[in-house]
Amino acid sequence: MHPARHRVPEIIGPRQSIVSQAEDKPLTYREAGVDIDAGNALVEVIGPLAAKTKRAGVLGNLGGFGGLFDLKACGFKDPVLVAATDGVGTKLKLAIDTGLHKGIGIDLVAMSVNDLVVQGAEPLFFLDYFATGKLEVGVAAEVVASIADGCRQAGCALIGGETAEMPGLYGDGDYDLAGFAVGAVERDAILPRRDLEAGDVLIGLPSSGVHANGFSLVRRVVSACGLGWHDPAPFAPGSELGAALLTPTRIYVRQILDTIQACPGAVKALCHITGGGLIDNLPRILPGGLAAAIETNAVDMPAVFEWLQTEARLDGHEMYRTFNCGIGMIVVTSAADAPAVIASLGSDAKVVGSLTERGSGGAVQLGGSPS
Repeated sequence: MHPARHRVPEIIGPRQSIVSQAEDKPLTYREAGVDIDAGNALVEVIGPLAAKTKRAGVLGNLGGFGGLFDLKACGFKDPVLVAATDGVGTKLKLAIDTGLHKGIGIDLVAMSVNDLVVQGAEPLFFLDYFATGKLEVGVAAEVVASIADGCRQAGCALIGGETAEMPGLYGDGDYDLAGFAVGAVERDAILPRRDLEAGDVLIGLPSSGVHANGFSLVRRVVSACGLGWHDPAPFAPGSELGAALLTPTRIYVRQILDTIQACPGAVKALCHITGGGLIDNLPRILPGGLAAAIETNAVDMPAVFEWLQTEARLDGHEMYRTFNCGIGMIVVTSAADAPAVIASLGSDAKVVGSLTERGSGGAVQLGGSPS
């Protein structure tokens, strides 16, 4: 897990020694900008964090050249592996600028595991990539601790990762993140199913905020308003703007998997609402002849989106193709199964639309009445 492997830029120049002959001393890796001791110190911090995410299937200890996982130990009969990778976009810049790193790892995990579960898959394990110009152990430890937190929420194990220190490639204090998740689903339970039909119900699960999409526009809005990250949030009394916008992405894994188990055969399809919003994501699960009719009056749009819409002067269509607008996950079920599915999902689940014949109105129709 996060072995002390570091990247260093090539030194290109004339064929002569880069070590001063007068000083006649070696140019060390540390003097070149890479601190192996800091990398080793981070590994020591990460070990206990990753150990808390251990689950059935994990083999061996951290620190090897690769993480080991025994799929058979998870009890699958005819499994299909599902893999996903993602980052957190320019929300990462907000975490860096504010110094608030404790939730950004949850975002990283959420973006991949929420993509896995929409195919009916249970997330099994996760790996992360942390890259920076100069390794600050305290910052990196905060980030990885939040990654471990996200893994615990999703029920997957943090079994490996990479820390890359690359002087000259990143600015002071900057770092980058990527995440990689692998899950499994029984072959006959892969979603979406093929029996989607007009009249099926769309159940929405609320988001926790902007999640990790659309932050290039968010940052531009904040700049245009002349606000700072530590100013009061116009949409969240009592909170600073940066902290409010950094609310981590909601992880839907346990809620969805529990419902699939509690209501066998009832969940027909799932859709994770990420970049592109409802308008661009719902068509990814729909067969050619069907459309999703969304009743926007049934969507409880949080105050942050109302503020963004006002300040960016966006119409409803552009809002629904840029942000999640308060809906982070869509569950598709038959009208007959909808009451049981809603009861299993919990009190925050609500009908936000239905499937209809597509006609000439496009794949997503805003304003359609829910079933």
